[in-house]
Amino acid sequence: MRKLQLTLATLLTLSFALVACSGNGGTKPAADPTTKPTDAASTKAPEEDIKSKKVSISIYYPTPDRVEDRALEDDKIRRFNEVYPNVEIIKSDWQYNPNEIGIKMGANEAPTLFNTYASEGKFLAEKGWAADITELFNNYPFKDQMNPALQDLFTVNGKVYGIAQRGYPTGVAVNKKMLEAKGVTLPSFNWTWDDMLNAAKAVSDPAAGISGIAPMGKGNEAGWNWTNFLFTAGGDIQTVQNGKITAIFNSDAGVKALEYYNKLKWEADAIPQDWALGWVDAVGAFAQGRTAMVIAGPDGPVDQGLNQGGMAPEDILVYPIPAYEKGGKHYGVLGGDYLVINPNASKDEQEIAFYYATFDYFSDKGLESLEMNIQERKTDNKYYVPAVLQYFKTDSEYGQKVNDLFNKYDNVYQYGQETLGLIDGKPESPYNTQDYYAQMTNVIQEVFSKQGVDMKAQLDLTAKYVQEKYYDTIQQ
Repeated sequence: MRKLQLTLATLLTLSFALVACSGNGGTKPAADPTTKPTDAASTKAPEEDIKSKKVSISIYYPTPDRVEDRALEDDKIRRFNEVYPNVEIIKSDWQYNPNEIGIKMGANEAPTLFNTYASEGKFLAEKGWAADITELFNNYPFKDQMNPALQDLFTVNGKVYGIAQRGYPTGVAVNKKMLEAKGVTLPSFNWTWDDMLNAAKAVSDPAAGISGIAPMGKGNEAGWNWTNFLFTAGGDIQTVQNGKITAIFNSDAGVKALEYYNKLKWEADAIPQDWALGWVDAVGAFAQGRTAMVIAGPDGPVDQGLNQGGMAPEDILVYPIPAYEKGGKHYGVLGGDYLVINPNASKDEQEIAFYYATFDYFSDKGLESLEMNIQERKTDNKYYVPAVLQYFKTDSEYGQKVNDLFNKYDNVYQYGQETLGLIDGKPESPYNTQDYYAQMTNVIQEVFSKQGVDMKAQLDLTAKYVQEKYYDTIQQ
């Protein structure tokens, strides 16, 4: 991730209609180099006829719970093999984990093409665990139409190490019906921390197992959730000056953000009694109506609420992260899904992996496959929930085609224009973001489990540990 702020104009010209964590994978229609481009660009043929060679690649395959995404991937594999019958596609069930990637690479077990998230670009590049695909990318006829807000996150020192799929600025999914049932007035979309706390407190019913909000409390997700409040309070994770990385999250802004979490737990009693929730747990609680609000890349909780929780589109509102105070910024951590090519793969395997990754990008056939998926969902009374940001520029010809497609169907979820006008995205810091998240999770768990924690002292100790363990070992 880059430590630069993305303004609303940069991000939301890209449409809040199309992550992560997280955080959340799955490929979307990706450009067949043999298909005629949809604009004036022309496809440059490979120097060698790759179709004359037998090549085998392993690819990221969505998890079993992502049934519709698997259907899209299966259709893509079928169509890819029609163009490249010489290629064997092996489905990999490995999901990227920063604690496992080194082992996978060392054992030569990582897939040829694997998914990762937005924080990992610099880490993978510097570890030598992502192939330098600069030449392949520069020869790609649609490279200038890629969404720079996402694609640039995997450009490190002028070299390209990954392919953007989709992304998001973190927001807040709100169960409108739960608030209305309690007689709680819906906050303004231009809301503040106090507005969130008051609404969460008013809707919370601990005796009934209902929380007003479910901030994630375990795994790296907890540190990720909290960082949104660090950002909106005016803070940051680290600085990089004259080759030195310095931890700064133990600032006054960090203390304010931690004190806010303390209020949610101990003053408002607004979080789950069992607060040790990861992404799956918190989003699941939202879909099941056990919490009124959840902090995440918006498409995840919206999708689960609609397709697993039986909620109606009008029941779910997507808010930006609340501002610290009126007039403040609604910064949400900028995240997303990326595809990375294994540097241990042969040149032919890397070339084919790039073609596979971009096979449906800017492709009418990919658009047709997406439309079929939307139609199938409609038949099954399910909704299609686009990611907040897509790999393409929305002001491109292809972006307009996608927008027109979404507008044809009433089972495509549409994000509110009020939120679009307020949300702002800020990338994570470029160094050891996941390690920082993990350490902050320990602090958050301390605050949620005990009253009277010295929050400044906890932040100082954690910043010192992150500084010495990680930042001081980095050679710039």
